[in-house]
Amino acid sequence: MLTTLPAHPNRIQQELTLQLALSVALWAIKGYTAPEVEQAVTRARILCQQMGETPQLFPVLWRLVVFYFNRGEHRTAHELAEQMMRLAQSLQDPYLLSYAHMTLGWTLYLLGELTSARSHLEQTMARYDPQTHPRSTFFTTDPRVECLSCAAWTLWYLGYPDQALKRSQEALDVAAGLSHPFGMAYALAWAALFHLLRRDELSVREQAEAVITLATEQGFSYWVAFGTVMRGGALAEQGQVEEGITQMQQGLAVFQAMGTQVSRPHRLVLLAKAYGMTGQVEKGLTILAEGLAMVDKNGERYSEAELYRVKGELTLQKFHVPGLTLQVADPRSLMPDAQGEAEICFLKAIEVARKQQAKSRELRAATSLARFWQQGGKRAEDHNLLSKVYNWFTEGFDTKDLQEAKALIEELSQ
Repeated sequence: MLTTLPAHPNRIQQELTLQLALSVALWAIKGYTAPEVEQAVTRARILCQQMGETPQLFPVLWRLVVFYFNRGEHRTAHELAEQMMRLAQSLQDPYLLSYAHMTLGWTLYLLGELTSARSHLEQTMARYDPQTHPRSTFFTTDPRVECLSCAAWTLWYLGYPDQALKRSQEALDVAAGLSHPFGMAYALAWAALFHLLRRDELSVREQAEAVITLATEQGFSYWVAFGTVMRGGALAEQGQVEEGITQMQQGLAVFQAMGTQVSRPHRLVLLAKAYGMTGQVEKGLTILAEGLAMVDKNGERYSEAELYRVKGELTLQKFHVPGLTLQVADPRSLMPDAQGEAEICFLKAIEVARKQQAKSRELRAATSLARFWQQGGKRAEDHNLLSKVYNWFTEGFDTKDLQEAKALIEELSQ
């Protein structure tokens, strides 16, 4: 109907409002990178250019960040987040500033700049006031849900598992209090991924099944796919490997049909590990190579250390005698090239984790390397390496990673 009206600032403003509302609805039912979404957001940006400086450019930039994030173009997403910050600062709007900090935190997390990400996320939590900053139709979720979810992963990476768990639960609590289905689906999905990081497969399945049920009822196809991948990863870790692979592939197929980047590093790690469990090591290594190529291409480095660690594990598995596991096979019986390649992968994982200050990733990589060295006879060296990382931690001692590291340290000290 707007096309029948004469060109006028009011008509442009009305269309911009409608395009913003339309893009939110399209996000929910078609996914973040559907062609219809791109069309609506692109049109909204053109309208903003016609209007000149307008606060509504802010939600347009946010939609573009989400679009490029799901396309895997993370440097572009970060540049747009910086534009959001400059605009919010120029407008001196506390609500927009809180959202700009949250968006920068997200993009920095994806780029592996974890301490900077944490700083921006804490700025959001300090600035946002739900009493004076009510949830706007500009966005799909309350910023607290997004911020707390991202803060949970960031804190886990930085080596604070208990604080991370608290933030993840806070995100679920906030979402539950909003009576907002899309926000609840969002919180459940990211909680599932968080528990996957913690290796708490029961919680992963619980959250994944909850998001699948809710998203199916509401027609949120993106979150159905996300939950299906998470549930598949949990099933594989619990020993139902074939079923887990099938579910992961189903979810990834939906992402691909939506135009969403399938080769996200955390998804590829899940799939590669599952293929390794079934003996399809070459397939797993091919998937990891794809993931590492994507890291170099788009800068999505938050899972880089884990890609290298799992590559090391699968490299060892590739050259083991069939039927032996990493825990009992002797690396000295491997081909020298295999030993060297696996060790390089573990060391690279540690190097990347240290650069990112990702202590949880460093611990996991150090455990893999120490176990490898132990089986090769390097007792003192592996003990010192792992003990140094383990002793840094002050919380999270009930998690699998820290329990396994402690058990290995005790074994090495005997």
